[in-house]
Amino acid sequence: MKNFGTVLGIWAHPDDEAYLSGGLMAMAADHGSRVVCVTATRGEHGTADPQRWPPDRLAAERTGELARCLGILGVGEHHWLGYRDGGCARVPYGEAVGKLAALIGEVRPDTVLTFGPDGNTGHEDHRTVAAWAAAAFDRAAPPGARLLQSAVGERWARRWAPLNEGLGVFCPGYPVVVPDRALTIDLVLDPATTGRKVRALAAQRTQTAALIGRMGRDRYAEWVREEAFVERVPPAPAHDPCPRCWWDHTVARWRCTGGREDRGAVG
Repeated sequence: MKNFGTVLGIWAHPDDEAYLSGGLMAMAADHGSRVVCVTATRGEHGTADPQRWPPDRLAAERTGELARCLGILGVGEHHWLGYRDGGCARVPYGEAVGKLAALIGEVRPDTVLTFGPDGNTGHEDHRTVAAWAAAAFDRAAPPGARLLQSAVGERWARRWAPLNEGLGVFCPGYPVVVPDRALTIDLVLDPATTGRKVRALAAQRTQTAALIGRMGRDRYAEWVREEAFVERVPPAPAHDPCPRCWWDHTVARWRCTGGREDRGAVG
């Protein structure tokens, strides 16, 4: 865990961070790493009962839930981007990327955790945040930093496919399954860390209480016990990059504020 250094997680809604990286964050914090979490929205539309939970009330509730969740995981630093739940795709791209690039420049993470391009479940907010995070990382991450994107490994997908279909966890056509041999991180949590992760998720009651009640706590713990990531590596530039070069995720090419150009790759 010491190899993770300073960890920055970039997610769309409260509970994304715990489901996809709660164990990893807890273990990193326990090993003395600085762990920082960023959440794009307050998840104010994440309910099947909008009369009981109108957006303002749910946003306030989920704000407190997330604080309690992160406290259990040992994460003491958190930032909101302040965007509307379900509306990330309508946010000006440069604005969101600029906010995240500024945070990356401030935190100087060794490891960034976020969604892959598929958004893990296919949710539009997830996929949008994935694009923001990748672009901001390419623009502002310090040398040697790693971008780890959440993935659905084949072992987990095969085991839980019937349950996932019944729960409607994934959008149609998802998940995108990654062969286990291609995973950079294939983490099966120990019982103590699993229990801590379940407590953290249970703190987000508006999102998890019904599900834990339906599945039972032991089965739920098995369901959330694994965390998987692949490392995103941009292609090499067509020439040796200068210190002002950065990978522009939006157009999949190298750019440089110095204006150099070489065989279609700018740098």
